[in-house]
Amino acid sequence: MKRLTYSLLFLITVLAACQKSDDNHPPIENDLYFPPTTSGGWQTIAPEELAWNTDSLEALYTFLSDHGTRAFLILKDGKIVAEKYWGKNILNTGDFNAESNWYWASAGKTLSAFLIGVAQQDGLLSISDKTSDYLGEGWTSMSSDKEELITIRHQLTMTTGLDYTVNDTYCTDPECLQYKTDAGQQWYYHNAPYTLLKDVIASASGMTDNEYTHEILEVPTGMSGTWIYNGVNNVYYSVPRDMARFGLLILNKGTWDETELLSDQNYFSEMTTTSQNINPAYGYLWWLNGTSKTMMPGITIPLNTSISPDAPEDLIVAAGKNGQFLDVIPSMNMVVVRMGEAPDEAQVPIIFHNQMWQKLNPVIGRQPVM
Repeated sequence: MKRLTYSLLFLITVLAACQKSDDNHPPIENDLYFPPTTSGGWQTIAPEELAWNTDSLEALYTFLSDHGTRAFLILKDGKIVAEKYWGKNILNTGDFNAESNWYWASAGKTLSAFLIGVAQQDGLLSISDKTSDYLGEGWTSMSSDKEELITIRHQLTMTTGLDYTVNDTYCTDPECLQYKTDAGQQWYYHNAPYTLLKDVIASASGMTDNEYTHEILEVPTGMSGTWIYNGVNNVYYSVPRDMARFGLLILNKGTWDETELLSDQNYFSEMTTTSQNINPAYGYLWWLNGTSKTMMPGITIPLNTSISPDAPEDLIVAAGKNGQFLDVIPSMNMVVVRMGEAPDEAQVPIIFHNQMWQKLNPVIGRQPVM
């Protein structure tokens, strides 16, 4: 080994949008503000200074409050324009506020994608490496020749070819990881091979997931979250502003202020654009808007729609169970954070997410492209 020495079906009945291209990620021209990493200070800007519609903002807040939201933030040019909290904290011991922790659910997958990119940049691994180089032979119950077809890149893109009809797609034991087709031949939102990326990082770096995340991501950006096991799943918890910090880092393409954390822009581009030809709406664990079709978790047939037709086409999304959303919009220099309880019956409520953008558009004076 190399060392250093939600997946339920949900439907969406919305209009189709245009195909995504690299042109949807224009370089950021405006100066970005970055909050200090050693204190809680964060510059704000009033919605009125941006000529935003405050009446529509109040209507958006009402919508969010009515749908189980705990935290909502908007950053413009790195500054906080909107920040609201509702309800009780996760232990129900007090009101939810800026210091309350909440789970990222599958939105935390994007943290892993970023960390893998840094590990590759630092020479600890290559995403073209076989997964078995880090997990050892027999990490699945597949024949060795089929197992060796699976690379780290397949784990990042949900294309391992593992059987998704097993009883438990979260189970990471070898008996749960069975052959269905050759790696790269199918796309399916399969949590188990993603979960094993933490073991890949541990094998490559010699650190635990919390140690590596702290050193590579949290210290340079001022984030202070933690990975906590929930059954076999490894879930990231943080305060809402930490999610906003990560969004700001992604908005600036992996550089925090003047510190390059992910300087490999080829990897960054691959992470935030279509990663394979089966599901155009998926990068490296990031969801991509503006595509002509999308395959959702739990289904194998693409829908003729984008993730969020009423949102900007260049939107990239970290999405998690019960409506954990981190939206990054390069063309608008914006980051949007929503954390909270499930707003509807969907495990990953994409319809709610689009409705949120329907409410947000009049706030910022944006007309969706029909």
